[in-house]
Amino acid sequence: MIRSIKIAVLFSCLLFVGCKSAKRISSTGDLDSKLSSKELIKKHQKQDVKFRTMQSKVKVEYYQGNRSESYTINLRMEKDKIIWMSATLGIVRAKITPEKVSFYNKLDNTYFDGDFRLISDFLGTDLNFDNVQRILLGEAIFDLNNNMYNAEIHEESYVLFPEDQNALYEIFFLLNPSHFKMDSQQLAQPLERRMLQIDYKNYQEVQRQIVPENIKVIALEDDDETIVNMEFKSVSLNNELRFPFRIPSGFEEIEIK
Repeated sequence: MIRSIKIAVLFSCLLFVGCKSAKRISSTGDLDSKLSSKELIKKHQKQDVKFRTMQSKVKVEYYQGNRSESYTINLRMEKDKIIWMSATLGIVRAKITPEKVSFYNKLDNTYFDGDFRLISDFLGTDLNFDNVQRILLGEAIFDLNNNMYNAEIHEESYVLFPEDQNALYEIFFLLNPSHFKMDSQQLAQPLERRMLQIDYKNYQEVQRQIVPENIKVIALEDDDETIVNMEFKSVSLNNELRFPFRIPSGFEEIEIK
């Protein structure tokens, strides 16, 4: 039960945008071996998404072992403040803020209202609101200004990795040569047999902003693999949005030890 709840919250974090009137961005571009890591970081940060609010529908396909599910979720977001999701008829609803993660599930009358350990435990690395938001926007999960990076070319992407790559914790950022958003983010803890890979299959342009269209998340822990495919549709930007959330009375609290 706890693991299924973790998956539900992971969905609420990793769902993002699509477009009602969007156009797909070309993912092909010429690679320049002369670009330094500092230049690549600058180009990546120049593409940071600028908006006040977003709203979208997200088609989700979820696979774990022999289990698979497919459904559509409503997603609303106020930048730097709230990530909100709701399944059909509000059966499952979640709200993430910089302070905490909250959700409830009417299918089993349970709720969670606590810190980011729920998400961090599942992904195998400490995360906060800013990390989650960056993932959803196709931006580097960690602030690239806080470390020194090497740059290489691998196949059709630029690769950034820390100069002092920790053997206990490895991270790679793959940048697209066309728009310099993420092609992939890969975090691994080899000794713990944990790996998180976030692949951005396509991007789209919405009101001059480049946002993900298709994201594939692969989470590995020992021999357990979870895959989440997301297709982001019908986005609207900078509208006035509401984020209703109230845990129903009588629900049982989920406690994470």
